[in-house]
This record gives sequence, structure tokens and C-alpha cells, in this order.
Amino acid sequence: MPELPEVETTRRGLEPHLQGRRIHGVILRRPDLRWPIPAEIERELPGQRIAAIRRRAKYLLLDTDAGSALLHLGMSGSLRVLPGDTPVRAHDHVDISLEDGRLLRFNDPRRFGCLLWQPAGETHELLRALGPEPLDDAFDGDYLFARSRGRSAPVKTFLMDQRIVVGVGNIYAAESLFMAGINPLREAGKVSRERYRRLATAAKEILGHAITRGGTTLRDFISPDGAPGYFEQELSVYGREGEACVRCGRALRHASIGQRASVWCAHCQR
Repeated sequence: MPELPEVETTRRGLEPHLQGRRIHGVILRRPDLRWPIPAEIERELPGQRIAAIRRRAKYLLLDTDAGSALLHLGMSGSLRVLPGDTPVRAHDHVDISLEDGRLLRFNDPRRFGCLLWQPAGETHELLRALGPEPLDDAFDGDYLFARSRGRSAPVKTFLMDQRIVVGVGNIYAAESLFMAGINPLREAGKVSRERYRRLATAAKEILGHAITRGGTTLRDFISPDGAPGYFEQELSVYGREGEACVRCGRALRHASIGQRASVWCAHCQR
């Protein structure tokens, strides 16, 4: 599933093509993706100008005066800006045509993505309980320490809780914990303030670098220009179970934590 860097890469790729453009029309080739597509998408979007394209957690929002189209890429979704006469392929479920003759096309083979509507001045229910963005100043070690008190869940599960901080999925949680030297199985409430400061710094560094590298290409993700992400080539632990640790050379361990595959170095992460 695309994580925060992949979604941010998509946003940055789309922004110069969409911001300020007027929407000409909407074509829905099916009535639903993960959830039914609201009637407002076809009724409200045509004629509106896209004021901004924003990211909140792993969601993208196309902002107009009437409201925002809320998109999630799900497991396999992609968004591309294409010439208006581009032939339709399998799984091309939505076209949002623009005044300049091009279109924004949403392709989603597994249909775990979504296209929903957020009226102007409101916050969609999917966004209301989300934690801070990991690259914002509100996210730091002191915040993590305060939120973790009394929690017995593994620190990796805690870090992936979208109510605590958004967008840190399995890949980047594993890499951040490795950089910070924290065992993912350690109880969240037993991690010290100083170690949480290292973890917050690591998460910011890992995510920021992954964005500059275009995200991580795992299975289905490609950026809007069709290019793969290259951060996969720099992964220290994720997907490397049994291989040698890049720091100490010992074999990396593997287990399921919160029903997610997890890899770490028992020597470097305590």
C-alpha cells in the first residue's frame, strides 16, 4: 500500500498540472470503489476551479470552492494526468477532465481506494481523529513520550497508530526504529523520552529522504510520471529478514507484530 512518501510524491507530481485548472466534467465507470462514490462528485465538481491539491495523512484532497474531492490510492491505485484522447485501460475507473483538454485518471485494479466528497468548511469523518503529520513541528519526541505513557502495545504498533501520528506505515516504521536503535517489540510505555526524541528525528529524516527519492516501489506503486520510487534500494531492515545487518553484520530477525511483518536487528535495536 502506498505510504506517506508515495502519496506526497503523487501530490507533488500532480500539483503543477492541476492547481488553478477548471474541471470540465467527471466520468465514473463504476458507482463505487472501496465505498460508493457520492453523487456530489458528478454534481458539484464540473465547473469548479482546483484551488489546491493537498495531502492529509495518506489522503489527497482536490480543493474547490464547493468542497474537496477526497482520494485514497488504496493498495494499488494510481493517479495520472493524461491527454484527453488516451484510450481507456482495464481498471480506469474515474476520469476528471480539465478545461485544457487533459484529464486526471484514477486507475485501481483492486478497488481498495476511494473517491469521496468533503463539503466546503467541513472535515470528512475519515480525517477527524487523525494525529499530527510526522513532518510538522507538532510531532516530536516529547509528544510521543506523552502519548505513550501507560501503553503496553509494542512501540512499532504505537508508531503506526494513525491517531498518534499519520502516514507512518510498516516500511517507514521499521526503518525509523532501526535508525533510532529501538526494538520494535519494546512496550511503548517503557521507551524513554530521549529515545522517543531519537525516534521522532529518525522518522522525519527517513520520510523526508524517501520523498526526495520518490517513495518506495513495492508491488504496484509508480509516481504520476510513471517513474518508480528508489527508496527501496536503501532499505536497511524492511523485507530483509535473515540477511546481514548493515551495521553489525548479524542476521536480522523477523516476526509478526500487530499482524504486520517486522524485521529488526536484535543487537543494534534494544
